[in-house]
Amino acid sequence: MTKTRVLVVEDSLTMRKHLIEVLAADPELEVVGEAEDGKQAIELCQTLRPDVITLDMILPVMSGVAVTEYVMAYCPTPILVVSASTNRGELYKTYEALAAGALDVLEKPAGDEPDEVWERTLISAVKLTARVKVITHIRAKIGSLGRFTADCVPNLESSNGFKHVRIIAIGGSTGGPAAIVEILRRLPAGFPVPILLVIHIGDPFGSAFADWLDAQSTLPVRYAKDHEPLPAFGQSGVIMAPPGLHLLVQHGRLRLSSDPERNSCRPSVDVLFESLAREVGDLTTACLLTGMGRDGAAGLLALRRAGALTVAQDEKSSIVFGMPREAIQMGAAMQILSLGEIAPALSAIALRAESGRKP
Repeated sequence: MTKTRVLVVEDSLTMRKHLIEVLAADPELEVVGEAEDGKQAIELCQTLRPDVITLDMILPVMSGVAVTEYVMAYCPTPILVVSASTNRGELYKTYEALAAGALDVLEKPAGDEPDEVWERTLISAVKLTARVKVITHIRAKIGSLGRFTADCVPNLESSNGFKHVRIIAIGGSTGGPAAIVEILRRLPAGFPVPILLVIHIGDPFGSAFADWLDAQSTLPVRYAKDHEPLPAFGQSGVIMAPPGLHLLVQHGRLRLSSDPERNSCRPSVDVLFESLAREVGDLTTACLLTGMGRDGAAGLLALRRAGALTVAQDEKSSIVFGMPREAIQMGAAMQILSLGEIAPALSAIALRAESGRKP
């Protein structure tokens, strides 16, 4: 049996040895190297070519973010961030790493977990991360992107209904933080269609994600508040599902729910998409981004059946072509676009909507 080859990157000797001991005890895993700083991590990645890297964020010489950027640009390897979530600075570094191409994040043990629970979680997360075939990922640069026109988007369907789009809904999972950052950086300031967003980042790491994303975008980003009105056209901004809560639209208002998980997720993209299909289906544009599993596929199909314009990210630009593939196979996606085409498509839709509202 071929073992999964793991590179452990951690500056704390005690923590590094614990990680190695836990991983080496599993018969399907082999720790092929260990690094105590960022420079050593990159060198070992290049020479050993591991199947997966466990990566701390706070490292000497080069930070975990710098390691992630270099690895994903020059020797793409699945990265599981193993980091603390106790302070805002480290949380922000974790988001930076996810935006640079890291796949998932696991909190370091606090020491009060039940016996072997954290260890089993680590082994499962390493195996799952290692199975992802990553792509070369070079962080998008912020620039002056201006406005887009409808002819920027191939085969964008024209319909009177789309001229009156009221809301955009976006969902994603593994690889989603990087994808949503790229999309938001390409949307112009004052983008007139409000955006509802579900990204799978659970507690405790999701607590400050909206604040971090707000700093990356020209559009304001915040978490949803229960019972607030569904924003109207012209109310620019992104409203996110908070960690651990479903976001849905009900009777013209945003609702937060602690109902059971859907597709093993809370928040669930399906919950948001299906609620929009019931409430404002033909006034919605929905995008399903990269992600593992099938969350969002059924909801995207419900939206298409309700008259919405539905988009799925294509395979080539997806970190994990799980959720978009499920939607495409179900016939839920009217458009299949690369990540680079999605922001121009949304801008073109918004431009049409603005034109349709002018007297």
